[in-house]
Amino acid sequence: MNIDSPSFTRRQFVTSASIGVASMMLPDALAAVRPPQWTIGCLNRPWTKWSEDEMIAGVHAAGYRLIGLQTPTPEAPFNGSSASREYLLALKQKIASRGLTANEGRLRTLDAAPFAEATADIRKQVDNARLLGLTVLINTGTARTELFEPWYRLMNFAAGYAADAGIQIVTKPHGGVNAAAAELLTCLEKINHRNLGIWYDAGNIIFYTGKDPLQELEPILSHVTAFTAKDCTKMRGEVMIQFGTGQVDFAAILGRLERAGFTGPIMVESCAVGQTAAETTANASENRIFLERVMASL
Repeated sequence: MNIDSPSFTRRQFVTSASIGVASMMLPDALAAVRPPQWTIGCLNRPWTKWSEDEMIAGVHAAGYRLIGLQTPTPEAPFNGSSASREYLLALKQKIASRGLTANEGRLRTLDAAPFAEATADIRKQVDNARLLGLTVLINTGTARTELFEPWYRLMNFAAGYAADAGIQIVTKPHGGVNAAAAELLTCLEKINHRNLGIWYDAGNIIFYTGKDPLQELEPILSHVTAFTAKDCTKMRGEVMIQFGTGQVDFAAILGRLERAGFTGPIMVESCAVGQTAAETTANASENRIFLERVMASL
């Protein structure tokens, strides 16, 4: 571009100069001004009133490409130990046909059962998860204090067995054994396995404890491998709501995760459940857009 040309305007000069300065910026400096590029996925929970097919279609229609199979139903066991090989292969195909990738499922632990029975059940769930192509299994703990020690032992077994399958075992704030930061640190110490991570859930911190999710995040930052996006109105309040209508400060939480080097994913667990699957899908889409706007603001 010829800056001596009479047609070269002041705006073109400023734009050209800006591009020149940006081109001289170091890659690290350029990265610092970009918003985080975390993948936003969606869990199946909002659609549990409807069929598995409607749920998969809803996640896709809401604009997600990553799906978590965290809340099984009698009709949809996902990677549960009762699932047949035929069911798992059909489910995997249905997910792929929508252009989705399933990353997460639920791990159940039979904490009161004999160890041999409980570990056999864990092996079956992990094997099913591997067949589905899942990379994470979540267990939400127990509220029964007499089962804390058996649970720690089973989670250690699960972490080891799943590691061999290339699957991470995680837990999250959920009351009881894993209520908040102090309890989660105890979990990490007692389970004592490198294949254990934390999916942070700020909404659950409020729901189960009434504590400040930002303060509770700080001691466990280095162990957080995903963020479960959920809002909450108050302790023991509603969680199936639209983001921004509860007490979770998403900008503060995500900003702290970004400064800690968090790489995602973010998994949306909740939204307002409508009268129809289509209404619920629209609400799930709005919550995705809400998070994208928060990310863009960081």
